Amino acid sequence: MKKEFSRSWVSSTQPRKQRKYRYNIMLHLRHKFVSAHLSKELRKQYGLRSIIARVGDKVKVMRGQFKKTVGKIEEIDSKKAKAYVTGVELIKKDGSKAKYPVHASNLMLLELNLDDKKRLKNKDNKNTKSNGGSQKV
Repeated sequence: MKKEFSRSWVSSTQPRKQRKYRYNIMLHLRHKFVSAHLSKELRKQYGLRSIIARVGDKVKVMRGQFKKTVGKIEEIDSKKAKAYVTGVELIKKDGSKAKYPVHASNLMLLELNLDDKKRLKNKDNKNTKSNGGSQKV
């Protein structure tokens, strides 16, 4: 492992370098891996396909044993890129319930928590290939 984190891994197409990038990425950049797709209505409204999930967002689980479960995000673990949703719980042998982590890519956002005014403010200023800017991670 290099001593300094290199962002040049992003441009590599080699799977081993992509895995290395994802494994060694810093925490302040890791939160970007916790992004989920928007529902069709939100996609039309905001002109975005996906957005970073936050606590308080209403989501629907799309894959796994809890498919079609609707709930709010209680907690986000950016280190593991997992979200904890209300109603998505395992029942243990002793009868107690345990929160079950769901990967953010298996969630669809139905309602956004817009307490933070800056959340969607910069969506027009995104650096994308379509407007000539370089993509940043």
